[in-house]
Amino acid sequence: MCQIWITICFAIILVLSQANAADQASKAEATQSKATVLEQKAANGSSTTLPSSSEIITKPEAQAVDPVGAGPLDDAITCLSRSIYWEARGDGAAGMEAVANVIMNRLGFEGFPNTICEVVAEGREQGACQFSWLCDDRSIDAKDDESYAIAKEIARKAINRQLTDRTGGALYFHQRKVTPSWSAEFIKTVEIGEHVFYKPPGGEAK
Repeated sequence: MCQIWITICFAIILVLSQANAADQASKAEATQSKATVLEQKAANGSSTTLPSSSEIITKPEAQAVDPVGAGPLDDAITCLSRSIYWEARGDGAAGMEAVANVIMNRLGFEGFPNTICEVVAEGREQGACQFSWLCDDRSIDAKDDESYAIAKEIARKAINRQLTDRTGGALYFHQRKVTPSWSAEFIKTVEIGEHVFYKPPGGEAK
């Protein structure tokens, strides 16, 4: 009799786990659809009108997308979150927000792609990544759950257009310890954490 009850309990747990996984997957898919709409509006320059309450991505919705930081880079939240995480997870919230600012500033800007994932992956096929973490010879999966959760919250706010631009309209950045030749062509806007941020003179991307 005891064995039967144990079997029944395991069966119930399995069913509940499957139902929860299905619910999480459904929530993630709905959130990705929301993000796509917000991304398109940002790329089209429709940023004067803030998203309605029904359009805004909530914190639980954003956290349901790529929960363990190992999913494919095929949606706006994951691409933005993983970039924030890998480029600036050691710079605190301000540095992470600044990287998000640059990606969102590039979105739809003349000379840059019209989706977040395309902005993030630009140059990867040629081995000249705009964001170095994609071309480094290492796993691109997020390893630190706490830092990745913070990155996803920042990504959520950025896509919702709830994030203040700390960079003064920057489209480029580099680490403090290097001085790339291209930096002389641009206007430095701010230094945050381990990075220096720039915008192009005349507002034209290079």
